[in-house]
Amino acid sequence: MSEGNKIVRMANQIATFFHSQPASEGPNGVANHINKFWEPRMRRQLFDLIDNHGGGGLDSLVLEAAPLIRRPPPAEVPPAQAAAPAAP
Repeated sequence: MSEGNKIVRMANQIATFFHSQPASEGPNGVANHINKFWEPRMRRQLFDLIDNHGGGGLDSLVLEAAPLIRRPPPAEVPPAQAAAPAAP
């Protein structure tokens, strides 16, 4: 299973739980859970799926919660990798 598929599955599991709660709690509940328990790397992957792949496969509640989820700063590239020439 790819990392993207894992992120989709995990985000959708959170959304599934919040679908059983009052509708007004759904987006905030999903966002709060992701903000509290997902490390920045995972949130970067989630936003990559939303920003660059249209959020395909994500539950509508996850997409509704996205503006409430803290967007992590870009990943830092180690200087050695940044200076290395691209592979042919």
